[in-house]
Amino acid sequence: QVQLVESGGGLVQAGGSLRLSCAASGSIVSVNSMGWYRQAPGNQRELVADITRSGSTNYADSVKGRFTVSRDNAKNTVYLQMNSLKPEDTGIYYCNAHLSRTWFDSGVHYWGQGTQVTVSS
Repeated sequence: QVQLVESGGGLVQAGGSLRLSCAASGSIVSVNSMGWYRQAPGNQRELVADITRSGSTNYADSVKGRFTVSRDNAKNTVYLQMNSLKPEDTGIYYCNAHLSRTWFDSGVHYWGQGTQVTVSS
């Protein structure tokens, strides 16, 4: 069994900062890419940022220069540092991990339960 446990969401004023964390645990052989998605009310879930095991990153245009994704491979943990937050960043943020549970599988995507981020104007 695999679990992704997120923390760090909350309410912040525009211009403020938050840091999200997500730790993967359970029967895991290898964690490949990890990342963050968000979903605002009435909108589809969208990619915010992701990072490969080797550290290559990818960001949505709307967060470039404000958000930083990082990871600790030893802890199977991914972080999202969010600065200069805007009201349009409000939504539920979901952690995603592409991981392998055996040495023979190509990996499956797992999701966290989501954490609410609310940015007030």
